[in-house]
Amino acid sequence: MSNLQPTESTAQECAAADSARVLETYPAHETDLGHMRIRRILPVRQRRMIGPWCFLDRYGPLSFTHEKPMDVAPHPHIGLQTVSWLLSGEIIHHDSLGTEALLRPGQLGVMTAGRGIAHTEETPVENTGRLNGVQLWVALPDAHRNGPPAFGHHPTPPVLEEPGVLVHVILGDWMGRHSDGAAYSPMVGAELTVHPGLSTALPLRPEYEHALVVLSGDAAFEGQSLQPDTLYYLGAHRGEMQLSTRAGAQVLLIGGAPFGETILMWWNFVARSQEEIAAARADWEQHVRFEDVRAYHGARLRAPQLIGRPITR
Repeated sequence: MSNLQPTESTAQECAAADSARVLETYPAHETDLGHMRIRRILPVRQRRMIGPWCFLDRYGPLSFTHEKPMDVAPHPHIGLQTVSWLLSGEIIHHDSLGTEALLRPGQLGVMTAGRGIAHTEETPVENTGRLNGVQLWVALPDAHRNGPPAFGHHPTPPVLEEPGVLVHVILGDWMGRHSDGAAYSPMVGAELTVHPGLSTALPLRPEYEHALVVLSGDAAFEGQSLQPDTLYYLGAHRGEMQLSTRAGAQVLLIGGAPFGETILMWWNFVARSQEEIAAARADWEQHVRFEDVRAYHGARLRAPQLIGRPITR
């Protein structure tokens, strides 16, 4: 998935922030992904990273007939991983490695961009007429950000049942279960399905910072009602969280050790310097470094203009 049009023309510097025992609230803002309206939940100006997680888009739930709601033309990435997770519907992924993967609900798609990859995401011709999901980005640490690109399709991520909740471990590890998706930093990403009329207490790693997003239903965190399409930052130093619901809820948990490196984000790139971003942009425009996505029938995206110097956050 692509940023498409950056809200700022300069690259943004993202440093790990100090964490305390807090509950910060950041509503999403709406933007466009091609012809599809989405809600961008991360980054926000006040909170650009949660552990290594640096980007979160929420789309759907959508119902359609002959439309093609997702049609993201070929675009490049460096220095990050894309994490695709569906609640309903289908997405077909193609990339410049020649990968084709049909993603369905409960299946994990992880693309490691490394030094450079291009990909597309589309609603397949054969579909259920529904689309509902999230895409996240993970910043790669310096030791791995220039490695070879790769894609992993994992049809059966770990699932565990705890009192009052069903947990899908999307990426990283939690409660002794490890995702098969490649992870290069200490992190967790999990979908929590809280059963109707119940309350549950779940362990957290105190050394991690965490955040919650309600995907569906009604949920409360330690008695405080949570709204959909909102990032709730829990901070660090928490060993447990309490979730409750009246009618049932799906909640996304993301977290990780505070990222010990300052990154620059611009368009679809995560880098460490303005020069790296400028070089990646030039390579994309000049058809260098990034191979074509041959399975896509149509033009690829043009990179926006890069203006000015990075802004420190």
